[in-house]
Amino acid sequence: MTTLKSKLQEDLNAAIKGRDELRSSTLRLTLTAITKEEVAGTEKRELSDDEVLKVITREAKKRREAAEAFAQGGRAESAEREKAEGELLAGYLPQQLSDDELNALVDQAVEEARAAGAEGPKAMGQVMKIVNPKVAGRAEGGRVAAAVKKRLLG
Repeated sequence: MTTLKSKLQEDLNAAIKGRDELRSSTLRLTLTAITKEEVAGTEKRELSDDEVLKVITREAKKRREAAEAFAQGGRAESAEREKAEGELLAGYLPQQLSDDELNALVDQAVEEARAAGAEGPKAMGQVMKIVNPKVAGRAEGGRVAAAVKKRLLG
């Protein structure tokens, strides 16, 4: 078992013993998503820590989106629960990049793309290919794309 997955399992056991319903249900759902990912495809495999992080990121994003949908639908109690679950999962993710750090990485990627001959808005794909591995889970894709677009047009 990977270290991150075993940490989730240990935290789940502690939450169950401590009767922390929110934490135990959130971790149980996340571990289920990880297991589902492991058995997807033609043969069962164990996910690496990076792959587990991607699953946790996806689950946290689902919680944020659900919280927004519940809030817009006037279901404040459900929105609060989803928000709390998202924050709990965020604790397992790497520290998110600040706007300044993200912009610095984007600037660097734009310069690399320009050096390779890419200019203007058409360089978006090339810049994203350069910046995405550097960002890797520390900023949402939409946020990265917006920063790249702003830099290319500005």
